[in-house]
Amino acid sequence: MFPLLQRIVSIKEEEVKALLWSWAYFFCLLCAYYIIRPLREEMGVAGGVWNIPWLYTGTLAAMAIAHPIFSWLVVKQPRIRFVTITYRFFIGCLLLFFILLKFSTDEQNIWIGRVFYIWTAVFSLYIVSIFWGFMADIFHIDQGKRLFGFIGVGGTLGAIAGSTITALLATRIGPVQLLLFSVVLLEIGVQCVKQLARFSTAMPGSQSSEGKERSTGIIGAEEPIGGKLFAGISHLLRSPYLLGIAAYILCYTTLSTFLYMQQADIADRLFVDRALRTTFFAQLDLAVNILTLLIQVFLTGRIIKALGIGLTLALLPILSIFGFAGLGFWPSVTIFVLFQVSRRAGNYAIAKPTRETLYTVVEREDKYKSKNFIDTFVYRAGDQVSVWAQWLLHFFGLTMAGIAFTAVPIAGIWLVVGLWLGKKQSLMAIIQGKGNTDVK
Repeated sequence: MFPLLQRIVSIKEEEVKALLWSWAYFFCLLCAYYIIRPLREEMGVAGGVWNIPWLYTGTLAAMAIAHPIFSWLVVKQPRIRFVTITYRFFIGCLLLFFILLKFSTDEQNIWIGRVFYIWTAVFSLYIVSIFWGFMADIFHIDQGKRLFGFIGVGGTLGAIAGSTITALLATRIGPVQLLLFSVVLLEIGVQCVKQLARFSTAMPGSQSSEGKERSTGIIGAEEPIGGKLFAGISHLLRSPYLLGIAAYILCYTTLSTFLYMQQADIADRLFVDRALRTTFFAQLDLAVNILTLLIQVFLTGRIIKALGIGLTLALLPILSIFGFAGLGFWPSVTIFVLFQVSRRAGNYAIAKPTRETLYTVVEREDKYKSKNFIDTFVYRAGDQVSVWAQWLLHFFGLTMAGIAFTAVPIAGIWLVVGLWLGKKQSLMAIIQGKGNTDVK
């Protein structure tokens, strides 16, 4: 198996077990999410497209409540325990939603759906943020460059599997039954975390093994990360580098929300039946993830190696500049779908794994606290800015084309931030002596 794996990814023998458990872990997480993602999109439309801005406001408020609770867990609990507690909390929520949606009236279903919409927005960011924080804690920067792309393939295959499950079964067994599939997958993900910890703690050169006893490689050897409750916020405000990452995320999500709102409006106009809307969203996700997989397998590693971190981070902003300009000149459903699919695939296949390597050069506490704050609260703050800005622009009479043109300069700022982050990360890696650190 190892020689075959070496043909796909540049890997060393002592990294194999940790890599495969990471791959399986990400597969389960994204499969669980993409099963319920179309349900969330459909519930948002069913509750009224005009109400989505308020759902985004509710999501931001939920993030503000969730972050200090998660930070408290990071301070008090060992890494494996706070990861397990978080995922099992989400499992409990899924079971509760299953019961509520199963036995609610149509009117109650709409309100439960709105709560589910907000919850899913929190869920999706937390499970992925924790995952990549875990990866940045385990692997060094050079390991990340070699291995994160392959780990991303696991997530993409999970997303394809989840989208396929929903697309095939939503009209056959009903969307609500699909929540139970996600419950099982999340629990499998928890077991992957526990197995991964056993191998990663003892893996030579891993960040989680530095300064620790490696003789046993057991979970009990881990200690709480500690620190102050709001260190993630204070460290962010004092660090130009972390602020740069936050700015990159803010630009990305601001522009993504513009496209999301247009997508919701298109689905509302095209479909009346709720199961058909759910299937449509699942098919769109499936197209994105198939394209993502093709890019990851054939291009991602080569692109990062050839361009470096900075230029790779700049690719999605460049695509967005041309995409929004094209949508401004030719505002059609076809142009929108092509741009939306290619942009999301470009983010998952290239920008996302590249962006996660930025955290390999920050302190361990920041990999969980600052990263979590950026990936959740800052991310949803960008949603909030975009969704209400669009409402204001619509109020003043701007159409899809006019709003698309306003997105172009934001994409330009995003491009500059990406290039700066690449240069800053390289400098920090050299200063820390990690520029050429690899598993021996």
